[in-house]
Amino acid sequence: MLAGAGDAQAIQHLKQALAEGKHWYIALLEAVRLWKSPEENYNGRHYCYLIDNEAFDWLLLAERLCEEINGFIPEKEYINLLFFDKPPIELSKDEFRHLIGDAKYKAYLNYLYGILLEQFLILAVTEEIRKRKKALGLSDKNILDEAYRCIYGATQAELLRNFRKGRRYPLSRSISLSELNEFIYWLFKYRLRRCDKSCVASDTKKALMKLHGLLKLKTESFRSSPSRPPTDKE
Repeated sequence: MLAGAGDAQAIQHLKQALAEGKHWYIALLEAVRLWKSPEENYNGRHYCYLIDNEAFDWLLLAERLCEEINGFIPEKEYINLLFFDKPPIELSKDEFRHLIGDAKYKAYLNYLYGILLEQFLILAVTEEIRKRKKALGLSDKNILDEAYRCIYGATQAELLRNFRKGRRYPLSRSISLSELNEFIYWLFKYRLRRCDKSCVASDTKKALMKLHGLLKLKTESFRSSPSRPPTDKE
């Protein structure tokens, strides 16, 4: 799948805005707004930006667009954005929404809550079960299935099979990244249907705490890396 006219326009806008002196991050967000294709194949890699036609992985598109301006972005800012979701310029939610457009912002929220936080919910529950079993001296075998049963009432394999049957996907032993994201988003909507609002709110809080905790660890690890150049205060 080749980039369409809208995508070419987005790339051209990005390069032109940089040439005119606009900050690369602002130019990038404006290019995101102009981008049209929900997915594409580029340089031997498949990019799926819009999962299930609802959830927008904006950082994946940002990564793709950054390839078009390789060498024009400070390395630290590039790493902070793509690995830690820390932009070089602090924008309000309204400013961010305005730059990428209302439709993409809404789809981004679907991705944030429906895929990213759903994955962290699974991780958080898995770790809770592991700690509980360790305290009791029990094996953590099949711990992931226990987490899935706790959250969704069935094992991962059972849920994946139901998901694939519903979508008429082949019952393969492997799964691509795009299908995995689609499955996670399906799990999110499945959980919303079977849980009450208080349970959903509690799960969201748990996932957010896990996400913030891991981002903090990643940031501290990056700062303590020996490859990081010293600051003026060091």
